[in-house]
Amino acid sequence: MSYLVTARKWRPMRFDEVTAQEHVTVTMKNAILRNRIAHAYLFSGPSGVGKTTTARILAKAINCPNVKDGEPCNDCDICREITEGRSLDVIEIDGASNRGIDEIRDLRESVRYSPSRLKYKVYIIDEVHMLTKEAFNALLKTLEEPPSYAMFVLATTEPHKVIPTILTRCQRFDFKRIEIEKIIERLRFIAGEEKISVDEESFVTIAKKGDGSMRDALSIFDQVAAFCGNDIKHDVVVSALSLVDEELFFRTTALIENNDSKGAVELAAEIVSRGYDSVDFLEGLSEHLRNLLIASTTGKADLIEASEDYRKRYIESAASFDKLDLLRLLKTTSEAMQQIKYVSQPRIKLEMTLLQLVNMERAVRLRELLQQVEELKKNLTRRDLPANSGSISQPTPEGSTTVKTAREPHPVYPERRAFSSASPSPAQAELPNRRNGGASPAARTYSRNPEEAPAYPDNATSESSFQEVNVRWDELLQAVRKERIAVWSQLINLKPLGVKNGWLMLGAPNEVVIGMTKPYKTYIQDAVQRTLGMRVAIDFSIVEGEHKADSDDNDPLVKFLKDEFGAEPIE
Repeated sequence: MSYLVTARKWRPMRFDEVTAQEHVTVTMKNAILRNRIAHAYLFSGPSGVGKTTTARILAKAINCPNVKDGEPCNDCDICREITEGRSLDVIEIDGASNRGIDEIRDLRESVRYSPSRLKYKVYIIDEVHMLTKEAFNALLKTLEEPPSYAMFVLATTEPHKVIPTILTRCQRFDFKRIEIEKIIERLRFIAGEEKISVDEESFVTIAKKGDGSMRDALSIFDQVAAFCGNDIKHDVVVSALSLVDEELFFRTTALIENNDSKGAVELAAEIVSRGYDSVDFLEGLSEHLRNLLIASTTGKADLIEASEDYRKRYIESAASFDKLDLLRLLKTTSEAMQQIKYVSQPRIKLEMTLLQLVNMERAVRLRELLQQVEELKKNLTRRDLPANSGSISQPTPEGSTTVKTAREPHPVYPERRAFSSASPSPAQAELPNRRNGGASPAARTYSRNPEEAPAYPDNATSESSFQEVNVRWDELLQAVRKERIAVWSQLINLKPLGVKNGWLMLGAPNEVVIGMTKPYKTYIQDAVQRTLGMRVAIDFSIVEGEHKADSDDNDPLVKFLKDEFGAEPIE
């Protein structure tokens, strides 16, 4: 007798032998025992999981004269004829090559004839989704009301392509992908029967390569057995199937842990020299990172598809990585895996990806930086008023009376003060007025309480030259821009108007600018002290007619966006 491949030699002969599809096989046996057999079934699911095999077992079970507990005996002539494909009453049709309306018309004609020997005439149509729409419609009436002796079993990997009118006339059973443990269990049984020695890691590798399909796993087992003989070792399996060695992935994560850029470039060269496909390597690395993430998240290795030794290594290696790091690494690897398929030089993309992975900032470091930023923010907020007494003495604007006033709070959003021209601030008092022949434009100011004091009255530089502030204003802007660009974007809309008795008056074009700048008043005061060496309190005034650029090119913010980011105006 000629050689039979493992998938055919060890094809299940009973419902109980079908792996991992108990929700289907138990239902079939109960239907046979209770005589509740339907006239049409639809078996859907991935390839190689037992759809056609179950259909053949069903055909034997409903025709076997010695059926027991819903299982065929597999010893009678009827069972042997169906098993060997010699029965005239069990017709298997390939839907891919018999997809036209003419073939379905022939099928309808043959259904009219009673079975020659068996009790039921069974039609098994594989890949039924390949039938044309016209063929489906031709089959529809027969499928809805077949003769009492006829049964249809439709098998497909793509049930969504089967028209709804066919689906509603069948009992549908969805076959699932087979778990790796179930495949390993079956492989171990067959290897024992065939007297083939296989190590545990090889079982795992073959089962994973099968990707949920028992038939594919058995085909790979045949290939490996032909290469290795009766003693299968993992390193030989990896070589025979041209797989990326698992150790290579552990080396990769070790390079990432040590930020070893040189090692990453050398690893990319090794991958190319050993003939590994870049996509296969990145796919394997994605699975490796996923396993580390599972181990880090759950603290267990139950969900990792690997041998026991490798599961222990995943638990140990996961302790070196933060979950956020693994997520970012996995995201980068997955994106590179999709992109590398379309680049003209995959090696360069592979090197770039590995360098990006090993030089990626760790989440712990990022958290430390964020904490430092938060501390800086808190420190800037606290640096509000001098920490001396709860009240301070300050001359009134007239300079004749000493009053006690509480230290001014600096809320995030200060309350808006009412407009008034009756109580000018000290800085406002020295501003020239157009009605008196002054050169400054008309100004509306936010007035303070006459008893309100500047933030730094004792150390303020009351005699500081306004010309000096005006000349060095650009220097202050550049310093603020380097530290806090959000403040700079508001400060460029302001201009100094005068300095008087510890107050620096800043002119703004409108109330909106003042409202958006006020939350940063404390920071601006500190920036003036650091940059210009002056300890002043800040106040604002609305100056009409100022800060109107002749064009967008003169706007500092527009110029910054063009210079830094290459922004262009929208027509």
